[in-house]
Parts: sequence; C-alpha cells; structure tokens
Amino acid sequence: MTRAAGGRPTVAPPAVLAVRGAAAVLATAGLGHTLWGGVHEPGHALAFGVLITVGELARWGALPGEREPAPLGAAGALAYALLGRSGGAPTTHGVLQVIAVLTAAQLVACVPQVARGSGPAPDRVTRRILTVTFAAVCFQPLYNSGRVPDRFGEGPYYVLFMLLLLALTALCDAVLAALLLRSRTGHPYGPLLRDELRALIGIGSAVCATGVVMALGVAVAGLWALPVLCVPLLLTQVSFRRFVAVRTTYRQTITSLARSTEIAGYTPPGHARRVATLCTAVGRELGLSGSELTVLEYAALMHDIGQLSLVDPVPDGATAALPTAEQRRIALLGGAVVRQTGVDAEVAVVVERQADPYREQPLSARIVRAVNAYDDLCGESLIGPLGALEQLRLGTGHDYQPEVVESLARVLARGGLTPVPPG
Repeated sequence: MTRAAGGRPTVAPPAVLAVRGAAAVLATAGLGHTLWGGVHEPGHALAFGVLITVGELARWGALPGEREPAPLGAAGALAYALLGRSGGAPTTHGVLQVIAVLTAAQLVACVPQVARGSGPAPDRVTRRILTVTFAAVCFQPLYNSGRVPDRFGEGPYYVLFMLLLLALTALCDAVLAALLLRSRTGHPYGPLLRDELRALIGIGSAVCATGVVMALGVAVAGLWALPVLCVPLLLTQVSFRRFVAVRTTYRQTITSLARSTEIAGYTPPGHARRVATLCTAVGRELGLSGSELTVLEYAALMHDIGQLSLVDPVPDGATAALPTAEQRRIALLGGAVVRQTGVDAEVAVVVERQADPYREQPLSARIVRAVNAYDDLCGESLIGPLGALEQLRLGTGHDYQPEVVESLARVLARGGLTPVPPG
C-alpha cells in the first residue's frame, strides 16, 4: 500500500506487487535457511553485514537527484555475492546466506531511518535484493563447483568474467527500475530504460568496479582489505553529492527566475510549474529522455519570460490572442533573456521558436506550445480540461501537432484530466 497525494491509500500496480513479492520470498527464504542451518564463516558475514549497514546509513542527507544514495552498501553487497576466496582460502557461504546478510543489514539500517521518518523507498530495497541475488546465483554455484577456477584461473580472464557478470547485474537492475517506473507512471518503457542505462555510466560504474575490487582484494588479502577499498567509493560519493547539490541549486535558480512573470502579474500563479510538469510527462510519453527532458523542463519553466518586455500584461498571460508579429517579438526577447542566464543554448532555441508554425518547430517547442495553450484554456472556467483538450484538437490543423495533443490527452487521462493545482 502507498499513499496518494491527498493522503488516501492506493494499491500498487500488479507488476510492482509481483516484483516486491519475489523479493520478499527471497528474503524470507534466505533468512529462514540461514537461521535453520547456521551461519557459515560468521566473521565474513559480520564484516560484510556491517559494511552494508554503514553504506545504507550513508544515504542520510541524500538529495532527490541521486540515482544511488547508498553506493557503499550496493558495492559491499555485490562484493559478498562475488566472494569466492578470502585470504587465499575458499569460502563456503552460498546464495541464501548472501541474501540473508543483505536483508539483515538493510533491516538494521532501516531502524534509525524509520525512527526519523525517512525510511528507504520499498522499490529501491526490492531492486537491491533481486539484483544481488542475480549476481550471487550467477557466481556462487559456478565458483563452488570449480568450473570458474578451472576455466579462468586467477588471472585477467577471471577479472573479465567478474566484470561481465557485473555488467549483466547492472543491466538487470536497469530493467527492474524501468519496469517499476513503467508500472507506476505508464510512460513508454524504452525511454525509461535508456535513462537507467545512461545513469550506469556515472555512480553505477563506480559501484560495480568497487564491488569487483573488493571481492578480488579480500580474496588475496582477507577482510583487512575492506576498509582500504571503501575509501575511493566514499570520496566518489562525496563528489557526486556535491555535483547533485550544484545541479539542484541551478534548477532552483531557473525556477525562481521563471516565477518573476508570476510575481510581476504577467502570468497566473503556478503557471510555469504546471506547464513544466505536464511538458515533462508528455515528453516521456513521446520518447524523450535524459538531457532532452532537462531541456524541455527548463524551456517550459522559462517560456513566458519574454512577457516582461510588455508595458501592459496580457490578460491571464495568454499571448495566443496577440498578433503573430508580437508573439514572435516576445519569444525572441525571451530567448535572449535565457541566453543571458547561462542556461544551455538549446533551451533558448525552444523559447525563441514558440511563435513559429508548429511544423517548423523542434519537438520540445511543439510540446511547450500545446501544454501552455492547454493550461491557458483551463483557466477559463467555462471550458475546463475537457473543453481545453477539444480546443487543442480543433487546432491541430495549423497550431498544434496532433501527436503532441494526443500524448497530452493520454497523460491527462491517467491523472483524471485534472490540471496540476496552482501554487
């Protein structure tokens, strides 16, 4: 059960329930088997359990834009799943003990987080259990049977095998993440998967590399290698959080600048935020991802900035009623303002092209144009959301791209045809 925006409990989609159920079954089986049969190599289980717990606790202070708020915990779990030797001696823990140690560590780390009212997201915990289980299932039986040492030895081929296994594990995590997002939002699966795969290039690659290095280091030097090998990933996490903080501040600055038209009385309160929210959803519906969505969001936030050049505000900020030449002048002035802020030039292009015929506009400009018109029309109480959509459909011959309007309709249908509330 989750909570809707109004506080009402909602049932998670079937796919989400199925994935969570699979993770719960694995966690229960791992804990039950380990409690019944006892813990193999308690020192190793405790060391990796503490490492994962500390890594999970490091998610405190994570910013909303962080893809992996607990990289040390993820790397420690992967290292334990890929551990075949320790200090030159073979290990005897199996797949179920890996799951048990991971589950126990996450439960311990959840206690102080829940006490503070900020527990980890269930989907993230689910993905962690399933992806680590995938890595352990692929590695532990093969290594314990002697096939991996016999075929690859302990040289470079063994390292390549480990990297290949981690690449498959990362792909599994990306597939799960995209599936869960698809089930919750209804956005196309392809762009969501591309976003997840693109995110692996950053902190994801550092997590995978550290997991391999930890497993190899412990295989040679024993558990004393763990504290030393944690340091590079911790430094990477600090640097990544600084980058996310800068990006968050950058977005807040753009949002504040976009609100200047509302404060000056040129556009209704909350207009820029509503348009940006809907534009992002429509962009995902049309297959945009990554940097394209960022450009679209920034352009949607700043699309009305050129209205500050007007002596008298347009009623409700709806510039569609102005002559074409005046619309283009406002759009060009808005683009010039955006360029002065240091924002990506692509954002300025989208703002500048708002008054062009839609067939000559880039896709992002077409989306902003249609969504902006929808929000303006919704402001007319006699028309409402359904009437606004009908007006857009009537204008598809000249003013709005039909595919954009239909994508907007699908996004609104999933939300009950209710515009984002002002404020």
